[in-house]
Amino acid sequence: MYIRRISRKNKNGSVTSYVQLAHNERNPKTGNPQAKVLYHFGREDEVDMDGLKRLAASISRFLGDEPVASEPKDSVQLSLLDSKTFGTAYIVDSLWHELGVGQAISKRLAQRKYEAPIERAIFAMVANRALDPSSKLGMEDWVKRDIALPGVENFEVHQGYRAMDFLIESDVDIQREVFETVADLLNLEVDLLFFDTTSSYFEMDDEPEEDSLKQPGYSKDHRPDLPQVVIGFAVTRDGIPVRCWVWPGNTSDMTVIPEVKKDLIGWRLGRVVTVVDRGFSSEDNLRELQKAGGHYIAGEKMTSGKQTVEDAMSRPGRFKTIRDNLEIKEIVVGDGEARVRYVLVRNPDEARRDAFRREAHLKALEAELARLKELDNDAHTKAHCRLQSHPTFKRYLKSDKRGNLTVDHQAVKAMERLDGKYLIRTSDDTLSAEDVALGYKQLWQVEAAFRSLKQTMELRPMYHRKNERIRAHVLLCWLSLLLVRVAENRTSHTWREIRSVMNEMHLVTYKAGSGRVRQRTEVTPEQAQILKALGYEHPPLFSDISTDTL
Repeated sequence: MYIRRISRKNKNGSVTSYVQLAHNERNPKTGNPQAKVLYHFGREDEVDMDGLKRLAASISRFLGDEPVASEPKDSVQLSLLDSKTFGTAYIVDSLWHELGVGQAISKRLAQRKYEAPIERAIFAMVANRALDPSSKLGMEDWVKRDIALPGVENFEVHQGYRAMDFLIESDVDIQREVFETVADLLNLEVDLLFFDTTSSYFEMDDEPEEDSLKQPGYSKDHRPDLPQVVIGFAVTRDGIPVRCWVWPGNTSDMTVIPEVKKDLIGWRLGRVVTVVDRGFSSEDNLRELQKAGGHYIAGEKMTSGKQTVEDAMSRPGRFKTIRDNLEIKEIVVGDGEARVRYVLVRNPDEARRDAFRREAHLKALEAELARLKELDNDAHTKAHCRLQSHPTFKRYLKSDKRGNLTVDHQAVKAMERLDGKYLIRTSDDTLSAEDVALGYKQLWQVEAAFRSLKQTMELRPMYHRKNERIRAHVLLCWLSLLLVRVAENRTSHTWREIRSVMNEMHLVTYKAGSGRVRQRTEVTPEQAQILKALGYEHPPLFSDISTDTL
């Protein structure tokens, strides 16, 4: 490893020399040695050449590039200063710039006068949600001690709050510009978006104010005792969240549909279909969704006892195989206003898993039944009551004339008919049966997004009091989820797997005399595979080389 000088002739005839850190490696084709530049220091007249030479020699000895018979008198000792996690931060920063998030923020910052690095502060908070969620106060130590975030040397809480205030002021513009960049870059299919809502609660002692977003309401987190907010996501077929909303905690799902449709006008979209699960698919709810001028894809309970459902389940016909290991059968029940369009979906792999689980349950149930006391019109024992109220076993049980519990083989046979199947209902006749099936499957993607929002990004519980800060917090989580979903789609790995592999890449800082060097650890085959799938080059081996006195 050595310091080299290159010269460039200017238009006026003068010559400017630049200094680089390089080392020689053999060209795999010609076999001749060639220089590989590791770091650019800048103009020769602006750097300490003697210090750089000593630094290069120290690095060479540290890396073992050349044997040293005896230590020279002016040798420079290397001192390790710190080692921080770097690999996942590098990925998040690369996605941040590629998807145009940083550019959208910087464009609006150019219209203001901020001395603080607001764009990097927002990036740091988004990265924190994806890498190691913590409070804004906890981020100070996280940035200082644990993580090497590109362009972020430190984080101050007051800067974070200022950045959140700016973010919510530019909320709509930033979301739209990011969407347009992402849609073009990833060639997203945006003719059909799926919408769903969730809720998130707050840990607080005081009563919410009248105009606060924090209100009591139906809690999807099963915390009706706490105030909450309602969060909505519009998600593409590929599970990419392209827009988010925040409403007061007492907001009904049906009432937000007109606002969602209005907000997405001019976004180069086709139509937005609300996807709801079986718990939301009452006739009243579905009529409300259509009143709002939209369409729905809704899960239907196959054991609801509704006549239209029974007709759909008993209708003969062949299944058609589509992608993602799914088979579908379209069924129309009734005529005129009573007409209901269904799509019955079957997953062969899931059918086998259902059968395996049921066999295991029945085997365990038979063992439990064998332990029960034989009854002759006697009162049930505690063991009988326990089995009858068991959340899994009770569906397989019936009582005989003497009160003894036995396996209900008729119920078992009825369940076999449902293995690997689910029934979907839709109001949109323009959607193909395949789009209906895959659209409902996207509900799982939306729910997965909500799980990531609440678990990976640790959205909940929230402690913010101001409405603007609450909205900004959700926006930070949305931006983090956007980056995570793109990474998962490109690599076909979960974010947990990506993070586990890439967190092993560190950026090591060490002192060499009066200089400082940052060097990343070697790229492992697993890390190289992830970077290749994402389309990113390996991070530079060296960064932030300085000859300034520390």
